[in-house]
Amino acid sequence: MKAKLWIGVIIAAVLLNGCGSRSASGERQNAAEDDKTQETQSRTEEEPTEYIEVGTTVAELESGFSVVRFEGNDGFEAFLNQGGAESDREVLKFLTGTVLGSAEGLTFEGDAFGCSTISVESTEGGYYFGRNFDWNKCDALVVLSYPENGYASFSTVNVDFIRQGTGFASHFLKDEILKVAALYAPLDGMNEKGLCISVNMIQDGDTISQNTEKPDITTTTAIRMLLNQASDVEEALELLEQYDFHASMGYMVHLAIADSTGRSVAVEYIDNEMSVIETPILTNFYLSEGEKNGIGTSQSHTRFEILEQTLAEKPVMDSGQVRDALSSVSKGNFGEFESTEWSVVFDQSALTAEYYHRENYSKSYAFNLFEH
Repeated sequence: MKAKLWIGVIIAAVLLNGCGSRSASGERQNAAEDDKTQETQSRTEEEPTEYIEVGTTVAELESGFSVVRFEGNDGFEAFLNQGGAESDREVLKFLTGTVLGSAEGLTFEGDAFGCSTISVESTEGGYYFGRNFDWNKCDALVVLSYPENGYASFSTVNVDFIRQGTGFASHFLKDEILKVAALYAPLDGMNEKGLCISVNMIQDGDTISQNTEKPDITTTTAIRMLLNQASDVEEALELLEQYDFHASMGYMVHLAIADSTGRSVAVEYIDNEMSVIETPILTNFYLSEGEKNGIGTSQSHTRFEILEQTLAEKPVMDSGQVRDALSSVSKGNFGEFESTEWSVVFDQSALTAEYYHRENYSKSYAFNLFEH
């Protein structure tokens, strides 16, 4: 008999201690950045990329960074067919009532977070999508998903957002439960069609809670839906239009979506109305025209300007240059206690991902979505 679910969703006070939560407290460390760039460029030139084989049990590659492979029925089609969910609580209710069975005390919760993203043409003729996730130290999990009904994909999860009782789920949950729960809580990813998506937080007291007759979807389940079902930006936008969007954990967010043709957009919700802005860069302030335009942190404007200048100087990049662009806007440049917990460069043609953990840009973890 399935254990009765007790879901106590705790929406923490918005401490805004993630990416973009404070203005820069000092000048960028140019000398250190030059050394780091030279070191990572040297690594790229001298060492061939070695791709990691991913198994179906969670493997910790280093402290705070793990990877797992999921295959089979993720239950997501059934989730959408029964109307989706308008809150993280309802997502968990669906999971524990169907896919997971008993996972007593499981909750989704977390503090504020943010990031920087960039879409750029590659020297090989395709496109890259780069992403930084900035937060306090956390357990990151990369999930390679191969669902029965949907596209294969990479996604990245802050496992500290998934809790059981009063502890982090990564420390207590069995692998089978953790990796399925993680499928419903992605913060970024790329699918087999080269569609990439990232969620970025905006420092704003508003939230997103559309209320029409459409089925409902939360931030993280919207990301899973797009990874499973959308092949390009146009399809992604059409899918989002079919659902009432509800921000996970009550935070104001916007989405960066890019496809293998090079089209890259930001999706924002102003007064619960969807707005689409063509842009290759996204940080943590509104891009939509109107009274919200520019609202966000001063540091997020600085990071946007740095990436904008980099893109103007290098409109075509190799993967190492994308990595260096992400390094230039990582948290270590701004003298704050948070860190860039992961950076990832998605190759939208080769369908590979290179991850860098906690601003160590001299060591990458590379994955192939499909074996070649």
